[in-house]
Amino acid sequence: MNNIGKHLKVLAVGALLVLCLPAMAASDNQRGKIVGGVAHQAPSWFKESFLEIAEDVDEASEEGKQLLLFFQLNGCPYCDRMLEEVFEAEPYTSYVQQHFDVISINVRGDREIAFNEEITVSEKELSEILKVRATPAILFLNEDNKTVVRVNGYRAPERFKHVLDFVASKSYRSTSLTEYLKAKLERNVYQLRDNPLFTKVTDLSSIEGPLMLVFEDGSCYDCNEFHDGLLGHELVRKEIAPFTIVRLDADSSETIIDVEGNKTTPAELAKKHDVFYRPGVLAFNEGMLLRRHDSLTFPHHFKESMRYVAGGFYKETDYRSYSQKRTEELLAAGVVIDLGRP
Repeated sequence: MNNIGKHLKVLAVGALLVLCLPAMAASDNQRGKIVGGVAHQAPSWFKESFLEIAEDVDEASEEGKQLLLFFQLNGCPYCDRMLEEVFEAEPYTSYVQQHFDVISINVRGDREIAFNEEITVSEKELSEILKVRATPAILFLNEDNKTVVRVNGYRAPERFKHVLDFVASKSYRSTSLTEYLKAKLERNVYQLRDNPLFTKVTDLSSIEGPLMLVFEDGSCYDCNEFHDGLLGHELVRKEIAPFTIVRLDADSSETIIDVEGNKTTPAELAKKHDVFYRPGVLAFNEGMLLRRHDSLTFPHHFKESMRYVAGGFYKETDYRSYSQKRTEELLAAGVVIDLGRP
């Protein structure tokens, strides 16, 4: 794997910080615009902090709580949805208030934040240091001011509740989040659906060209929305047409061959790539893992991510630079960029 491949392998997508997605063309004489963003204030009960995080951790510990940092972007539709469905909806609101102090951090903000003894920077500089590429990004800190869990992007409230339980019970001291979710999540939430876009293949190394792996299982609260809102979306279908799309049951112990030619199982492959969100999406080309979607993604963000892989743009630039260039290209062409839900 070359250096570009190694670098891109770790990038994830939730709500992208650069906007790059077309919906419809405006007139030739009119510059395009960005729509679909949602302004949403953090709940009033979020902690008013001086952003001395070590002190916030101590104060939370004294009250028998732990600290939750909510990295958000103004206008982010994913932040809006998560705030609405979790932090402003019962029974989740009361549970969070009971077990956590919550601090909102603006990924483009200028407030000074002392993250630890070594790092005192602005909010936006901290976001860069922590490689926040998707919002909301949620960090849970323990009593030693160490990150014990990080969640990138939107999570269905039913699934996120188990993440909250994992941290509140301090189960991170004895097990991984992946193993905890495997034991706790119900398996009758979703029945794996057939889809004409899926190809049944067990030797992934035999596939030429772009490959998309979709990990589902019976605990998937967002899989129906993925099928109907993403895979069923006309503009998404255009960009994913070059892909061979393989759906894997993340609970399966069936023998398959991975892209490198090794024997494995879907369950082992999900664990290897730390895919604990469902549906988890991994996008490959030329044997390299180039993009991953670890949270629910709305149609146009998803299609641009897939275009980056299938179109070979990863050979020329990193995804952020691609997105910035693509956004300007679309706006200059009079395209209306819609960031909203399907």
